[in-house]
Amino acid sequence: MATNAEIAGRFEEFADLLEADDVEYKPRAYRRAAENIRAHPVPIADRVEAGDEEVLEEIDGVGDAISSKIVEYVDTGEIEELEELRAELPIDIADITRIEGVGPKTAGTLYRELGVRTLDDLEAVAEAGEIQEISGFGPKTEENIRDNIEFAREVGQRQLLGEARPLADDVLEFLEGVEAVERCEVAGSIRRWRETIGDVDVLVATEVGEDVIEAFVGWDSVDSEIESGPEKASVRVGEIRVDLRVVVPAEFGSALQYFTGSKDHNVRLRNYAIARDMKLNEYGAFDVSAVDDPDSGQRVGERVAGETEEGMYSSLGLPWIPPELRTDRGEIAAAENGDLPDLITREDVRGDLHSHTEWSDGNTSIEAMVEAAAEMGYEYYGVADHAEGPGIVGGMGLSDTEIIEQIEAIREVAAASDIAVFAGIEANVTADGEISLSAEVLEALDVVVASPHSALDQDAETATERLVRAVENPAIDVLGHPSGRLLNERSGLDFDATALGAAAAEHDTALEINANPRRLDLWGSAVQAALENGAPISINTDAHQPSTLEYMRWGVHTARRGWAEPADVINTWELEELREFLH
Repeated sequence: MATNAEIAGRFEEFADLLEADDVEYKPRAYRRAAENIRAHPVPIADRVEAGDEEVLEEIDGVGDAISSKIVEYVDTGEIEELEELRAELPIDIADITRIEGVGPKTAGTLYRELGVRTLDDLEAVAEAGEIQEISGFGPKTEENIRDNIEFAREVGQRQLLGEARPLADDVLEFLEGVEAVERCEVAGSIRRWRETIGDVDVLVATEVGEDVIEAFVGWDSVDSEIESGPEKASVRVGEIRVDLRVVVPAEFGSALQYFTGSKDHNVRLRNYAIARDMKLNEYGAFDVSAVDDPDSGQRVGERVAGETEEGMYSSLGLPWIPPELRTDRGEIAAAENGDLPDLITREDVRGDLHSHTEWSDGNTSIEAMVEAAAEMGYEYYGVADHAEGPGIVGGMGLSDTEIIEQIEAIREVAAASDIAVFAGIEANVTADGEISLSAEVLEALDVVVASPHSALDQDAETATERLVRAVENPAIDVLGHPSGRLLNERSGLDFDATALGAAAAEHDTALEINANPRRLDLWGSAVQAALENGAPISINTDAHQPSTLEYMRWGVHTARRGWAEPADVINTWELEELREFLH
């Protein structure tokens, strides 16, 4: 059964191909619909297949024309109009537009002028020097394409966490309802909450593996079976591969530890065990102190743990290490010394300081966003629409006059709300680290988020200087999505997170973890480097509609990957403490 992300992907492809064909207006409508489809809280295809097409009326931006295409896709697996467009423009549009600076219009031009359909085609014409000969292109464009082709190839093989994890949750819910399943959990990079994953790994404890395998490959959501056997099976759900492995209950904990990884963490842990006459593997923890040749078999020695993951660590005298920390960045030494962090949880978050409304590129009103924040139990909430500046999508940023008008509108909503509402703005960080807001606007605002949106091809030294200059600006409260990256689309700025963290700590500027699953920026290692230098962190959703306030889930787990505790994150603080920080 098609997932919301898969349906959204069809309309994003529609938009890209239409734009490549120089069609105006329609691409934006399809992109808005795609964003709302992706964020919709219930599985759209399930409801449509059950005959409940009214679900489509709940989705902003989905009118009759788009609704009919969704129904067509659910019913047939295709959209005829999209297939016709693909035939007219046979371009691997998603792959080609992953190259920074190559948008749909550029892809269309490259196809018409040079016949470029694939990344291989693009690489060939770039190496031959043919791109710079096209009117409006040049040597720098061609060099940029050459430099970014490998990145585009690599990211095309991985799925976003925000798309794969909801599917993983559905898999677990299904398996928990299978009678033969005693325990089940995801493993691999998805359990470590890595921002992109190769596939969904699931582990099941059972005494009747064949029954579980049979139920799994027969699940209604499975589109195709890749392979199956007595101990494991692989299927495809939409565009995502799901791998299932079954083990006996006594080995569930050891298998879960082993298959969660990461490889570097497991190697370090195994070496830690060897130094203590222990042997760790997917079958358990074994005391091999009395064994002459510990490598003579997988199950040699006295088995002392394996049923639970906690037991695997405690057999070495260590506390359980949260999956997000298992990246070999000092977590085993911290566990040995009793210094593991008390990681932030979703329940610690009291508010969200960066979101958008229909005043700029959001999809709904200030009132609707504030109401949704209140329903989530937040104590405070910040509106931060775009100020005008380079890199702002569709030129939809607000002028100084419009910002002042919006502040007044926010104050009116705040007066009627049960939660505190901050009037904010998301300003653009220019190539040299400045922002362009008048003194009058800065004085009127409660919170200033400043983010890089353009000039994202700077070298690491220049990018670091740019971001450090921004956090040194006393008007800026939060540096938003510091790299400007878009996962699987562009790499964004490369910078020294240690230097940025030190500057942010010195100047009391929070560094944002942008929780949008297409960004997750900052990321785990950068958060850890910033925190080691005392920088405050802010986790924000960058939500453009009420449903995307739920992106906070991804931001919290990214913070956990960076060893963040509640006190490190400003939007876990009491309201008055936060007000003091912002002022």
